[in-house]
Amino acid sequence: MDNLERIYKMPFGSVYPHYVTKVEKKGRTTAELHQVITWLTGFDDEAIARHIDVGTSFEEFFAAADLNPASDLITGVVCGVRVQEIEDPVMRQVRYLDKLVDELAKGKAMEKILRA
Repeated sequence: MDNLERIYKMPFGSVYPHYVTKVEKKGRTTAELHQVITWLTGFDDEAIARHIDVGTSFEEFFAAADLNPASDLITGVVCGVRVQEIEDPVMRQVRYLDKLVDELAKGKAMEKILRA
């Protein structure tokens, strides 16, 4: 199994606690994390919890998402790769989420994170 396939199959719920830890360690809240996830995917708190509970893979998570049309405004580097240059659509969406979580943890203003 290659890296891409491994990330596709990885349960969203296995990474979610790391997102929570990352933002809380920097003084942000789970509510703010959910606001960011909701902005990107259209999932409310209940849907996010359901995806975590049932073990939805990243591939299934983003297939079910109603991706924000402004998500293509998310640019920058995650893990040494420019998100806007990632060809694979699911991988790009995973990195969009990573980038938003990074920005939240770095203390960026919510309206900037949400590309308002």
